[in-house]
Amino acid sequence: MRRSVVAGGWAGLVLAAALLVGCTAGPAQGGAGGHDAPAGQSEVAKPASLAVVPPAGAVDVAPGEPVSVQTTDGKLTEVTLRNPEGAAVPGVLSPDGRSWEFAGGLGYGKQYALTVVAVGADGKPVTSTSGFTTVGKPRRTVSVSLNVQEGETVGVGMPLIFTFASKVADRAAAERALRVVTEPVTEGAFRWTEDSTVIWRPKDYWRPGTKISVDAAIYGKPLGGGAFGLEDRSAHVTVGDKVVVVADGGSHRATVSVNDAEVRTLPISMGKPGHTTPAGTYTVMSEHEGYTMDSGTYGVPADTPGGYRTFVKYAVRLSNSGIFYHSAPWSVGSQGRRNVSHGCINLSNDNAKWLMDLSKKGDVFTVVNSGGPSLEPTDGWSVWQLSWPAWTTPAN
Repeated sequence: MRRSVVAGGWAGLVLAAALLVGCTAGPAQGGAGGHDAPAGQSEVAKPASLAVVPPAGAVDVAPGEPVSVQTTDGKLTEVTLRNPEGAAVPGVLSPDGRSWEFAGGLGYGKQYALTVVAVGADGKPVTSTSGFTTVGKPRRTVSVSLNVQEGETVGVGMPLIFTFASKVADRAAAERALRVVTEPVTEGAFRWTEDSTVIWRPKDYWRPGTKISVDAAIYGKPLGGGAFGLEDRSAHVTVGDKVVVVADGGSHRATVSVNDAEVRTLPISMGKPGHTTPAGTYTVMSEHEGYTMDSGTYGVPADTPGGYRTFVKYAVRLSNSGIFYHSAPWSVGSQGRRNVSHGCINLSNDNAKWLMDLSKKGDVFTVVNSGGPSLEPTDGWSVWQLSWPAWTTPAN
C-alpha cells in the first residue's frame, strides 16, 4: 500500500551521548606487554542518550508537528511537556520505554517546556530540560473536506478525495499530512487534479470487505505560501459488495452484477443524437429520492430550445457534467428500443428504484456503445478512466 507519512521537520538533538570506555588490563609485571583483556570481561554499561524534537530553543515550530523523545542505552522514566499555563500536555510512551510522542497539536504563538528523565544501562539517571516556541498566528488557514463519512459503506470503485478550501502551494507537505490505511493492505497512490484537490485511489478496484481509515491530519501543518491547515478530518469506512453496471447503448440494456455474478438486465434509453452519453467508466457520486433535472446545469437554460426542468422520483449522479441514471416514465416506450434522452440513462420508476436501492456511493457504472465522446477522467469521480501508469504520472 502506498500512503503518505506525516514526518516531523526537525532533526533530533542529542542531549546526552557520553560513553564510558572500557579499560584493558595492562601487562603483568615482568612479562611481555600487549596481552588481551582477561576472558569474560565485558564493556562498561553505557549511560542513556536522548534525542529530542524539536531541539532546545527552537522557534517558529509548526503547531501540527509532533513533539518526540527517543533514548538509546536506557529507558524513559519521565517525560513532561508543559504549556504556557503550566499544565502537562499528555503524550504516549512506547511499550519498550524508549520513545515518547505528542502529536495532538500545539497552540500558535506559545512557549512550551519539556523535561525528560531516562535511566541508562549503567543504572544512572540522565535529565534534560528544554523549551521551544511555536509559530505565531498564521496569515491564512486552509480547511479540507472528505468525500466519505464516518461509518459509511462504499463501492469498490470509491476514490478518496481531499478537497482543500483554497490553493495548496506545497503539495508534498499536504500529502505528508494525509494518511490512507487499509485492511487488508491495498496499493494506491495520490494524484492532484487541481491545485486544491488531491485524490487517492487503489491500483485496482477495492476488495469487498476492506476497512479504510482516512486521516487528513492538517491542523498546524504548513501547506506553503504562509498557509497552515485549519483542522483535522478523518473517517472510517468499509467497502461493500462489488456492484458493477454495464450500460450498452447498442442493445439498450444495462447488465447489473453483484460480486461478479449477473443478477438482472434492465431496459434503458441513453442520449439521442446531438446529446450522446459519454462512454467510459463512471463512479456513483450521490443518490437522490426526488430531484429536479435542470438543463441549466450544463449551460442550456430551461426556457430556451432544447432546455428542460423536470422533476424525477429517483436520480443517481454519475458526473459533474449532469449525467445521471434516473427514473423517466415518459420514455418507458423507448427504453430497450432506442436512445431518446438528453444524455442521461433513463429507466422506469420501478427499475430506477430497484437499482438505487442496490447501489451506493463508489459503485462502478460503465457506458459502452453510446456513440458519444470519451468520458473525461476529471468529470466527477471518473478516476477509472485512467490506467494505473497514467494515474501515477503527474498531471501537472
